[in-house]
Amino acid sequence: MKLRGLHHITAIATDPQRNLDFYTQVLGLRLVKHTVNFDDPGSYHFYFGDRLGSPGTIITFFPWPGARRGTRGTGQVVATSFAVAPAAIDYWKARLKEERVLAEETAPRFGQRVLRFTDPDGLMLELIGSEALNPVELYNRSNVPAEFALHGFAAPTLEVQTSKLTEQLLTGTFGCELIGEEQSRRRFSLAQGTPGAQIDLIERSETGFGQIAPGTVHHIAFRASDNEEQLHWRALVEELGLPVTPVIDRQYFHSIYFREPAGILFEIATDQPGFATDESPEQLGESLRLPAQFEVHRESIERALPPISLHH
Repeated sequence: MKLRGLHHITAIATDPQRNLDFYTQVLGLRLVKHTVNFDDPGSYHFYFGDRLGSPGTIITFFPWPGARRGTRGTGQVVATSFAVAPAAIDYWKARLKEERVLAEETAPRFGQRVLRFTDPDGLMLELIGSEALNPVELYNRSNVPAEFALHGFAAPTLEVQTSKLTEQLLTGTFGCELIGEEQSRRRFSLAQGTPGAQIDLIERSETGFGQIAPGTVHHIAFRASDNEEQLHWRALVEELGLPVTPVIDRQYFHSIYFREPAGILFEIATDQPGFATDESPEQLGESLRLPAQFEVHRESIERALPPISLHH
């Protein structure tokens, strides 16, 4: 049994409105869910993705207004990368320049063009020109032309001090295959030719651990088809001696969390039930959704959250 690829990546921001504007207005993603952090209902949790929030397209944020910026380092996902058509790189260079976002084309990686930039909180983002694109549900109300749109994830970069045990987890347990190596970068894949099923691993023994705070990734989530498969993965992780949480109901998917041997927080999330459980596909993200246990406190939660304005 193999994991199906990446499910989502969750990062931390500061100002919720600025975060919302950047990912919807600049990058052209859809706000597919506008809710709160289930572990801290005093802060938002935003989910951005394709039209339906398909697994493998979702970047999510906890905005913490006023929090100090974190630092990138080992024990983290240091670059969140999205797949675009190769011809889209030049479009994005021009678009980001117009939006006053400093972007730099780096050396090609495994023969693919890479455009690197940061979001308003300093989160490292990359667009990777990929011949093979993940199937996504394009959002037709986006202001990014369809041919240049983001097509889900493409080999985000994980940085660790010692890679041996992480590699063993990826290949021996998760079913990844090592498909490429360039200098200190090694690329692992769960499905050949699918950018959203790939991750890059870099070993940097001399680099200090990063500090998780705004501008950094909190955790990375992999896809399990269903609850039964997730329980299978939970048992395997437990057998490895890694502490793992019970299954947690996140309303739109079920989750288990554990730290892989080098310290990065991993999640395995189910594909179902998806984001249309509490609002129709046409109305995703348009109103604040709360899990049942918080509904009774809606008034006080809404009062405590910073006001935001949504663009439709």
